[in-house]
Amino acid sequence: MDHLYTPWRMNYLRGEDKKPTVDCIFCAKVSPNGVDERAEHIVARSQFVFVTLNLYPYNNGHLMIVPNAHVASPEDLPVEALTDLMVTMNRALAALRTVYNPQAFNIGGNLGAAAGAGIAGHFHLHVVPRWAGDTNYMTVLAETRVIPDLLDDTWRKLREAWPDQQAKR
Repeated sequence: MDHLYTPWRMNYLRGEDKKPTVDCIFCAKVSPNGVDERAEHIVARSQFVFVTLNLYPYNNGHLMIVPNAHVASPEDLPVEALTDLMVTMNRALAALRTVYNPQAFNIGGNLGAAAGAGIAGHFHLHVVPRWAGDTNYMTVLAETRVIPDLLDDTWRKLREAWPDQQAKR
Protein backbone atom coordinates (compact mmCIF):
# COMPACT_ATOMS: atom_id res chain seq x y z
CA MET A 1 0.00 0.00 0.00
CA ASP A 2 1.25 3.47 -0.88
CA HIS A 3 1.04 6.30 1.63
CA LEU A 4 0.24 9.88 0.80
CA TYR A 5 1.63 12.38 3.30
CA THR A 6 0.01 15.80 3.58
CA PRO A 7 1.32 17.12 6.91
CA TRP A 8 0.44 20.74 6.15
CA ARG A 9 -3.27 19.83 6.43
CA MET A 10 -3.12 18.49 10.00
CA ASN A 11 -3.66 21.88 11.67
CA TYR A 12 -6.68 22.43 9.45
CA LEU A 13 -8.11 18.98 10.19
CA ARG A 14 -7.67 19.53 13.93
CA GLY A 15 -9.12 23.03 13.73
CA GLU A 16 -5.86 24.46 15.03
CA ASP A 17 -5.19 27.07 12.38
CA LYS A 18 -3.57 30.14 13.80
CA LYS A 19 -6.01 32.88 14.64
CA PRO A 20 -5.61 36.07 12.63
CA THR A 21 -4.39 39.15 14.45
CA VAL A 22 -7.24 41.16 12.90
CA ASP A 23 -10.87 40.25 12.55
CA CYS A 24 -10.62 39.47 8.82
CA ILE A 25 -7.79 37.39 7.36
CA PHE A 26 -8.18 39.16 4.01
CA CYS A 27 -8.06 42.66 5.51
CA ALA A 28 -4.75 41.69 7.15
CA LYS A 29 -3.32 41.21 3.64
CA VAL A 30 -4.69 44.36 1.97
CA SER A 31 -1.76 46.66 2.61
CA PRO A 32 1.51 45.55 1.02
CA ASN A 33 3.40 47.33 3.81
CA GLY A 34 4.70 44.82 6.30
CA VAL A 35 3.14 41.84 4.49
CA ASP A 36 5.49 39.05 3.44
CA GLU A 37 3.92 38.30 0.06
CA ARG A 38 5.70 34.97 -0.27
CA ALA A 39 4.64 33.78 3.20
CA GLU A 40 1.08 35.01 2.61
CA HIS A 41 1.04 33.52 -0.91
CA ILE A 42 0.01 36.78 -2.55
CA VAL A 43 0.53 36.30 -6.27
CA ALA A 44 -0.33 39.80 -7.53
CA ARG A 45 -1.85 43.15 -6.61
CA SER A 46 -3.71 45.80 -8.55
CA GLN A 47 -5.36 49.06 -7.52
CA PHE A 48 -8.54 47.57 -6.01
CA VAL A 49 -7.85 43.83 -5.53
CA PHE A 50 -5.16 41.31 -4.72
CA VAL A 51 -4.71 37.67 -5.73
CA THR A 52 -3.77 34.99 -3.23
CA LEU A 53 -3.61 31.23 -3.16
CA ASN A 54 -6.29 29.32 -1.32
CA LEU A 55 -4.53 27.62 1.62
CA TYR A 56 -6.89 24.64 1.29
CA PRO A 57 -7.13 24.35 -2.51
CA TYR A 58 -9.58 22.25 -4.46
CA ASN A 59 -6.91 21.83 -7.15
CA ASN A 60 -3.41 23.04 -7.98
CA GLY A 61 -3.45 26.76 -8.68
CA HIS A 62 -6.71 27.52 -6.82
CA LEU A 63 -6.65 31.32 -6.61
CA MET A 64 -8.80 33.84 -4.80
CA ILE A 65 -9.25 37.39 -6.08
CA VAL A 66 -9.98 39.58 -3.09
CA PRO A 67 -11.16 43.21 -3.13
CA ASN A 68 -9.21 45.52 -0.85
CA ALA A 69 -12.54 46.80 0.49
CA HIS A 70 -14.15 44.75 3.25
CA VAL A 71 -17.58 44.16 1.70
CA ALA A 72 -19.83 41.11 1.87
CA SER A 73 -21.14 41.36 -1.69
CA PRO A 74 -19.87 42.60 -5.04
CA GLU A 75 -22.96 44.85 -5.11
CA ASP A 76 -21.15 47.02 -2.55
CA LEU A 77 -18.09 47.60 -4.74
CA PRO A 78 -17.68 50.66 -6.96
CA VAL A 79 -17.63 50.11 -10.71
CA GLU A 80 -13.85 50.70 -10.82
CA ALA A 81 -13.26 47.89 -8.33
CA LEU A 82 -15.60 45.53 -10.19
CA THR A 83 -13.76 46.28 -13.43
CA ASP A 84 -10.41 45.70 -11.75
CA LEU A 85 -11.72 42.41 -10.31
CA MET A 86 -12.71 41.15 -13.77
CA VAL A 87 -9.51 42.33 -15.49
CA THR A 88 -7.52 40.65 -12.71
CA MET A 89 -9.56 37.48 -13.22
CA ASN A 90 -8.48 37.49 -16.89
CA ARG A 91 -4.84 37.85 -15.81
CA ALA A 92 -5.32 34.96 -13.39
CA LEU A 93 -6.71 32.80 -16.19
CA ALA A 94 -3.71 33.68 -18.39
CA ALA A 95 -1.20 32.85 -15.63
CA LEU A 96 -2.96 29.57 -14.78
CA ARG A 97 -3.06 28.57 -18.46
CA THR A 98 0.68 29.26 -18.72
CA VAL A 99 1.64 27.32 -15.60
CA TYR A 100 -0.86 24.42 -15.48
CA ASN A 101 -2.55 24.26 -18.90
CA PRO A 102 -5.96 23.37 -17.42
CA GLN A 103 -8.76 22.10 -19.61
CA ALA A 104 -11.39 24.25 -17.88
CA PHE A 105 -12.08 26.53 -14.90
CA ASN A 106 -14.61 27.01 -12.14
CA ILE A 107 -15.06 30.67 -11.29
CA GLY A 108 -17.37 31.83 -8.55
CA GLY A 109 -18.07 33.43 -5.23
CA ASN A 110 -20.13 32.31 -2.27
CA LEU A 111 -22.24 35.16 -0.89
CA GLY A 112 -23.08 34.48 2.75
CA ALA A 113 -22.46 31.61 5.12
CA ALA A 114 -25.56 29.74 3.92
CA ALA A 115 -24.02 29.67 0.43
CA GLY A 116 -20.80 28.16 1.78
CA ALA A 117 -18.70 31.29 2.29
CA GLY A 118 -16.00 30.51 4.85
CA ILE A 119 -15.25 34.22 5.19
CA ALA A 120 -18.72 35.65 4.61
CA GLY A 121 -17.90 39.23 5.54
CA HIS A 122 -15.28 39.77 2.83
CA PHE A 123 -16.37 38.91 -0.70
CA HIS A 124 -13.81 37.09 -2.83
CA LEU A 125 -13.85 35.30 -6.15
CA HIS A 126 -12.48 31.77 -6.57
CA VAL A 127 -10.67 30.70 -9.74
CA VAL A 128 -10.16 26.93 -9.81
CA PRO A 129 -8.32 25.20 -12.68
CA ARG A 130 -9.94 21.92 -13.75
CA TRP A 131 -8.92 18.84 -15.72
CA ALA A 132 -11.00 15.92 -16.92
CA GLY A 133 -10.86 13.27 -14.22
CA ASP A 134 -9.45 15.53 -11.49
CA THR A 135 -11.96 14.07 -9.04
CA ASN A 136 -10.61 10.61 -8.40
CA TYR A 137 -11.12 7.71 -6.01
CA MET A 138 -9.33 9.54 -3.16
CA THR A 139 -11.99 12.23 -3.19
CA VAL A 140 -14.87 9.78 -3.55
CA LEU A 141 -13.74 7.07 -1.10
CA ALA A 142 -11.50 8.87 1.37
CA GLU A 143 -12.98 12.38 1.19
CA THR A 144 -9.42 13.58 0.53
CA ARG A 145 -8.08 15.80 -2.22
CA VAL A 146 -4.63 15.09 -3.57
CA ILE A 147 -2.78 18.32 -4.38
CA PRO A 148 0.62 17.32 -5.79
CA ASP A 149 2.21 20.80 -5.85
CA LEU A 150 3.40 22.64 -2.73
CA LEU A 151 1.79 26.04 -2.16
CA ASP A 152 5.20 27.73 -2.19
CA ASP A 153 6.00 26.19 -5.58
CA THR A 154 2.57 27.12 -6.92
CA TRP A 155 3.07 30.69 -5.68
CA ARG A 156 6.47 30.97 -7.35
CA LYS A 157 5.28 29.61 -10.69
CA LEU A 158 2.17 31.78 -10.83
CA ARG A 159 4.02 34.89 -9.66
CA GLU A 160 6.57 34.40 -12.46
CA ALA A 161 3.83 33.78 -15.03
CA TRP A 162 1.61 36.71 -13.97
CA PRO A 163 1.14 38.94 -17.04
CA ASP A 164 2.17 42.15 -15.23
CA GLN A 165 5.37 40.50 -13.98
CA GLN A 166 6.41 39.51 -17.49
CA ALA A 167 6.29 43.15 -18.56
CA LYS A 168 8.61 44.16 -15.68
CA ARG A 169 11.38 41.71 -16.65
